[in-house]
Amino acid sequence: MLNYAIAFFVIALIAAVFGFTGIAAAASSIAQFLFMIFVVLAVITLLLHLGRGASK
Repeated sequence: MLNYAIAFFVIALIAAVFGFTGIAAAASSIAQFLFMIFVVLAVITLLLHLGRGASK
């Protein structure tokens, strides 16, 4: 998922350089959304891992 976020970020940068502001804004929004999902899943996984380690 992080790979997709980085890919959309790069697409947004390239589109912005060439002046395609609509495409750049859309790609940037998608990249932000995917990155936030990645962060939430990473935190949940970390908390589950820490919780499992404490019960041993």
